[in-house]
Amino acid sequence: MTDSSHAAKTPIEMPPVPETPDIAAGRLSPEEYKENFSDLLPALDRRRAIIEADRCYFCYDAPCIEACPTGIDIPSFIHKISTDNVKGAATDILTANIMGGACARVCPVEELCEDACVRNTQNSQPVKIGRLQRYAVDGLMQRDDKQIFTRKEPTGKKIAVIGAGPAGMSCAHRLATLGHNVVVFDAKTKAGGLNEYGIAAYKLPDDFAQKEIDYILSIGGIEMRYEHALGEKIKLEELRRDFDAVFVGTGLSGVNKLGLDGEDLKGVENAVDYIAALRQAKDLSKLPVGRKIVVIGGGNTAIDIAIQTKRLGAEDVTLVYRRGEDDMNATWHEQELAQNNGVVIKHWAQPKRLIGWNGHVRQIEFEYTQLDGSGKLTGTGDTFTLLVDTVFKAIGQHFVPSPVQEGGRDLLTITPKGKIAVNEDRQTSLDNVWAGGDCIEGQDLTVAAVEDGKRAAIAIDRALSA
Repeated sequence: MTDSSHAAKTPIEMPPVPETPDIAAGRLSPEEYKENFSDLLPALDRRRAIIEADRCYFCYDAPCIEACPTGIDIPSFIHKISTDNVKGAATDILTANIMGGACARVCPVEELCEDACVRNTQNSQPVKIGRLQRYAVDGLMQRDDKQIFTRKEPTGKKIAVIGAGPAGMSCAHRLATLGHNVVVFDAKTKAGGLNEYGIAAYKLPDDFAQKEIDYILSIGGIEMRYEHALGEKIKLEELRRDFDAVFVGTGLSGVNKLGLDGEDLKGVENAVDYIAALRQAKDLSKLPVGRKIVVIGGGNTAIDIAIQTKRLGAEDVTLVYRRGEDDMNATWHEQELAQNNGVVIKHWAQPKRLIGWNGHVRQIEFEYTQLDGSGKLTGTGDTFTLLVDTVFKAIGQHFVPSPVQEGGRDLLTITPKGKIAVNEDRQTSLDNVWAGGDCIEGQDLTVAAVEDGKRAAIAIDRALSA
């Protein structure tokens, strides 16, 4: 009898790695593309909206208001929905948050207003505040008398706004209502910032971001100048000289690197660039996508690129994050959404090596991670390898200070975390320059950016009226 423990073992043959990556367009039918990139959640109809509104307790000291960065009077607008006063409800919303339509769709309500809803303390589901907010704003936009704002008498003051994202457009709109003239400069060819270029297409379909911009501009007093990048076509010191005040809302233009050899291989891409291309694509069937995708990161951008590539027809999409589930910046709702879309999420692993073939990435090696006794993240030494067609980097973005520098020195004070320093009014270290959005420290959320722009506009108006 042969002792099996000492018998010669036949080595397991691994299948060869294909030399050519499998990246192709048109993986789905036209019907599948339409379905996969339609609204994530259906809009509430009138009956369901009123039923949902009636669930609200209309709290006096409503914790949901405190949880909303823009301070929307949530009980007030929900009460108006319950009485069929949709225009009044939308007025409550947009007066506090001019981008209330987009925020109703993209806000992490599960960690903001709905998380604070008192119904959660009674083993009940929270009021669907986000969907009610969308119902009210969408209802207003369908009316002939949808413009609820009027401009005050002209002040003769002119303000420059740098960046046409949520912070910049919020600032511009509030300044315009106060009677000031505003010129908005943006590096791109369209306004909207992340709402236009960076949010998952199924969250803001049907060109919603541009419809919201059109509504903001319809008040008048706002001039748009596209393809005007700060530090290139326009300079901060020139704007300070030519305008009464300046608001900087440039966002984060730098993409963090993995810091690995082979990062310049074809197929290693920035998630934000691919999402922007997807958002601007006229025909999604023309957009190439790999069959095997690996996403590195743990935030909303990582979730968005993972889900969208899966919805474009990718067969295997794996998101790898170096820490645990509770450490991910993406909310539990976003993580659950990814998994429901067939995305595999692997925790406690960090990229170690990119392996290429003929100039294109074909494999990526990861090392398992753990926390040592002091709580520091360390590698275990154990590794695994994934076959890939495309690797997407989604490990964060950073502020690029060069546009607010001159002669090698910072014109604005930069914080230790590498962002523009501001006070509570969003004023910078220069007396006539304010800033807001992702380029300052705070919550990297659309709703927070809108509040920054609004608060800065009120402070600018106060300063110019003194």
